[in-house]
Amino acid sequence: MMNSFLYEQPVKIHFGWDKLTELESVLDEIGAKKCVIVCSKSSLARAEKLMKDSERIVGIFSDIRPNPLLSGAAETAELIKKHGADTVIALGGGSAIDSAKYSAACAFSDHTAYEHFIDGIPLPEKGAKLVAVPTTAGTGSEVTKVSVISHENEKRSIHNPVFMPDICIVDPALTMSVPQRTTMITGLDAFTHAIEAYWSKNHQPITDLYAIESIRIILGNLEKSYEVGDKESRTNMAYGSLLAGLAFSAAKTAASHACSFPISAYYHLPHGEACAFTLDSLIRINADERLERLAKAVGFESTDALADEINRLKRISGLAMKLSDVSDNFDIDLVSKESAVHPLMANNPVSLSADDLKKMFEALK
Repeated sequence: MMNSFLYEQPVKIHFGWDKLTELESVLDEIGAKKCVIVCSKSSLARAEKLMKDSERIVGIFSDIRPNPLLSGAAETAELIKKHGADTVIALGGGSAIDSAKYSAACAFSDHTAYEHFIDGIPLPEKGAKLVAVPTTAGTGSEVTKVSVISHENEKRSIHNPVFMPDICIVDPALTMSVPQRTTMITGLDAFTHAIEAYWSKNHQPITDLYAIESIRIILGNLEKSYEVGDKESRTNMAYGSLLAGLAFSAAKTAASHACSFPISAYYHLPHGEACAFTLDSLIRINADERLERLAKAVGFESTDALADEINRLKRISGLAMKLSDVSDNFDIDLVSKESAVHPLMANNPVSLSADDLKKMFEALK
């Protein structure tokens, strides 16, 4: 018998090739009057053109790091306040969108971003309106209430309804200029979102459907998107990433993401690469009858074969495979201990202690 569940998805989704050309009508939909763009440096030229073409866009913040910093979100919040903006347009990968979420919330607060993050002061229930425009096929952040922010050696995944975008524009054309390596990193991040949503203790029938279809699409298009980058594979990857976002928005992620946080915080590995680093190991660790059915449903003989495929994709794209690829001084004890107590680890179907994780990392020497 099916268990009861709750599924909610309030984000209005505009999907399609060249959909960004409809930005003005999207801004009309939410009654935007003054907008600030938060973007990655690679999207700055596009942001400047949007600003030139729209009187509503009054400012741009583009100093976004691969693991977005609290300092950047704080600076953006002040920029939003300075211009009296009511809307934030997030243009970029997950880092830009996550930073925009945090700054949009803090801009409507009497407290600073630092006070909310460091002192634990609750965020306001309402922030600036948010339009999320992903430029990579990997974030999923355009349809989630999650913002990942780093400060000093802490990388924190924050879940709050105020972070949910009002509208997202998923335009696959924006991903055409993404470099090969980033294409693989973000694609494997999307795959991680999907498979962790599937095996998460919080999974439910609707998120399962999204996750299975996302995995099927990603595995059928990621290598071609990486090697060729044609319109069809890029469009499919954008759709697969969106489905993965819809899956983990409700189900949440698990051990791979829990391990990625200390790896990114201490060794500055890009988020998606840090997730992929342990992913094939965790597929084998989490293998059960349900995961075996998933592997077969997406075209593999077994979970081992699925794990082998992830390993192969990392190898052909030069991503980190061994501890020494991450750092010559990888601290297994530290990373294992911090991963084991990360809140997302509680979502993993197999209980993993610091000692269990230490064994997993030891095997990656």
